[in-house]
Amino acid sequence: MKKMRVEFTFPTKLIKEPIIYRLGIQFNVVTNIRRADVTEDRGWVILEIEGEEEDIEKGLAWVTEQGVGVAPAIGDVLEG
Repeated sequence: MKKMRVEFTFPTKLIKEPIIYRLGIQFNVVTNIRRADVTEDRGWVILEIEGEEEDIEKGLAWVTEQGVGVAPAIGDVLEG
């Protein structure tokens, strides 16, 4: 199993869509929101993802196809 942290950046049209839920269900990965900031017109989430490497890669490709920005999580992330 692999574990990684990524940052998702959501455009306005996707703020209310259950992208993280679908990622977990469709690609058999465990998601853990570590930090987030969501308003009516923008949103970002630092997400920890755990699963098989192939499932994570396919899942992140799908998230990108949906229009969500995906980048490695760098910097201030809550530990614990």
